[in-house]
Amino acid sequence: MDMQGTAGKIDFGQDRFGEPTRFLNGRFDCKVSAKDTNGAFLIFDTFRDSLGGPPLHYHELQDEWFMVLEGSFLFQVGDSMLRLGPGDSIFGPRMVPHAFRNLVAPARMLIAYSPALRMEEFFRAGLGPGTAASAEFEALHRAHNIINVGPPLSAEQAKL
Repeated sequence: MDMQGTAGKIDFGQDRFGEPTRFLNGRFDCKVSAKDTNGAFLIFDTFRDSLGGPPLHYHELQDEWFMVLEGSFLFQVGDSMLRLGPGDSIFGPRMVPHAFRNLVAPARMLIAYSPALRMEEFFRAGLGPGTAASAEFEALHRAHNIINVGPPLSAEQAKL
C-alpha cells in the first residue's frame, strides 16, 4: 500500500507492510515507512518480549526518538542514565552514544528515526538474541552508519 501524501490506517499489532520484523529481543512493526515520507522519518512500534536491549551505540547520520507505551526502560543517553515509564519520551541526537534496556517484559515502545535512511533494511536483517556480539551484527551496524561503543546495559545497572 502506497500512502505517500495520503492518510492511511494501520491497525494495532499490525505492520505497515504486513511483515513484522524480529530483531534482538522484540518485534518491530513499521507504522510510518521511509517510503511514506520521502525518507524524512520512520516510526516503529516495538514489542519487547524478553529483557534486554541494544549495545551502547551512536548513529552517525540520524537522530532517534523513543516513547515508552508500556512497561519500564532504563536509558543511557550520553552520560545521563534515566528510567522511563509509560508516556515518557527521550531524544537521542546523532553522534551521541545511547542504549536502553527494558526492565520488564512484555514492554512496548515507539522508535522514530530522522532521516529514515535505510533503517527498515537494518531491522529486516532479523538478527535475534545471541547475535549482538557477532561479526555479522557488527558488520550490519557499520553498513548503516551505526557505531557500537560499549556493551548493552546490564541487569546490575538496572538495579541502581
